[in-house]
Amino acid sequence: MIMIINFNKNLIGDAVIILKNKNIWILLTGEFIAGFGLWLGIIGDLAFMQDKVPSDFHKSLILAIGILAGIAIGPLSGRIVDQYKKKNIMLCAGIGRLISVGFMFIAIETGSIAWMLAFLISINVAAAFYFPALQATIPLVVEEKKLLHINGLYMNISTLSRVLGTAAAGVFLTIMSLSMLYVIAFISYALLLVLTTFLNIKEPNREKEKSPEEENTKQSFKELFPIIKERPTIFPTLFLTLVPLLFIGGFNLIVINISEALENPSIKGWLYTIEGVAFIFGTLFVRRFGFNTPFKKLFILSIVIAFAQLMLFYVQFSYLTILAFVLFGFAVGCFFPIATMIFQMTIPPMYHGRFFSFRGMVDDFMYQIILLSTGLMLDTLGLQQMMITYGILSFLITSWFYLRVKQLKVDVVSTRKVS
Repeated sequence: MIMIINFNKNLIGDAVIILKNKNIWILLTGEFIAGFGLWLGIIGDLAFMQDKVPSDFHKSLILAIGILAGIAIGPLSGRIVDQYKKKNIMLCAGIGRLISVGFMFIAIETGSIAWMLAFLISINVAAAFYFPALQATIPLVVEEKKLLHINGLYMNISTLSRVLGTAAAGVFLTIMSLSMLYVIAFISYALLLVLTTFLNIKEPNREKEKSPEEENTKQSFKELFPIIKERPTIFPTLFLTLVPLLFIGGFNLIVINISEALENPSIKGWLYTIEGVAFIFGTLFVRRFGFNTPFKKLFILSIVIAFAQLMLFYVQFSYLTILAFVLFGFAVGCFFPIATMIFQMTIPPMYHGRFFSFRGMVDDFMYQIILLSTGLMLDTLGLQQMMITYGILSFLITSWFYLRVKQLKVDVVSTRKVS
């Protein structure tokens, strides 16, 4: 009881601190609005294509074009985020979102897939600028000791926007036209644009202050790679994120196959809900793990994720399947805030834009590879054998991470090597 009271006091205290910091709540609210609008658009896209594009393969190909546009613009967006003021970049991205929704209005009016492609490309390009700028802004407005907690809240709000966005889109489509769905998305993005204008970020004006060192770092996106190489913990941490991505990349296909294996269509909703709630609890409790030993915690969380994957070999037992999703959701809710904190603290601030843009490109690319691999393995091996394969691969990646970090003798508080 005392622990619960103390925990509630900590939550209330942190809430007061966040409310007092205007920049934090604007950024977190912006993440929710951006995510909510994004998922409204995704569900709207699927509804639009359901009538216009009969082939599932063609649907996936159309959606992939938008994602590839975001990946292609990544190097440029990273440089720009580092070179110019992040608030201005987020404002420009917000204007780009509003223009992109205009393309979708034309697509609905004309029934044109070409205009829908214009919407997908422009909305993904805007996101390629907005989200790296947002992530690079957080360390500028938050104390280092609060980074882990704020990153947890960030992931929590991102999940809430996904859950509420998809649920709201499903309800809206039953009571209103597709055009009205995009009107709501347009209003959401307009509100986000207005909120962004109230940000007050103190950062050097690199447009005017161009020291030789900073001028050199802005010349090329590839200048980021020597920075990553000089910090030997970055690549192992990036590589370790493959462990949760193996599950996340094919999440929808896995849930569908579990439903078919159990002959229970209703379990899909339960699994989505259980994983989402467990994820939220993970982001809330991650701060209780403490600020120290982040690499040790990532190692433990990766073991939990790998174990959850292996548990799905016994998919015929519904209680074990539910437990696997609880473990996965909670572990991932803890994993990503810790990994993000490591990146924010290890990479110099002047490279944050390029780094988070690079990370977004890698994640998007891996999502595509894992999604295709999951579909192929489900067709050839089946769900149970695929989850065994993924579980073993996750254990191998985690073991390599452990050996690599141990070899580096990393001081996990400062991410420096120790003698």
